[in-house]
Amino acid sequence: KLHVEESGGGSVQAGGSLTLSCTISGWPNIRYCLAWFRRAPDKEREGIATIDSDGLTTYADSVKGRFTISHDNAKGIVFLQMDSLKPDDTATYYCAAEPGHCTEVDAPSPEGDFGYWGQGTQVTVSS
Repeated sequence: KLHVEESGGGSVQAGGSLTLSCTISGWPNIRYCLAWFRRAPDKEREGIATIDSDGLTTYADSVKGRFTISHDNAKGIVFLQMDSLKPDDTATYYCAAEPGHCTEVDAPSPEGDFGYWGQGTQVTVSS
């Protein structure tokens, strides 16, 4: 059974950096779409970045140029490097996975596309 687990959250001052990791276990060697979402207090969950098995990436406008998604296919880990963090980036961050192609090529795929989710990790950015 597929298991998804995030790590690496924490507190940081504005302008700082954090790297989130997501370990995916039980993953068969097939085509996939991996994503990072976040949910800020009193807001809906937002897709912020995706990467597929070919290494193609998409980003939400809110994080473009500041966040970088990458993956280590051999180890089954997907990363989110977050730089130039702002207080508005404060949220619970979730990793999601789904076999097959990412359905969107210009923006992160919607959350309904993903069947496998982690429990989330908190990121707090102070001003």
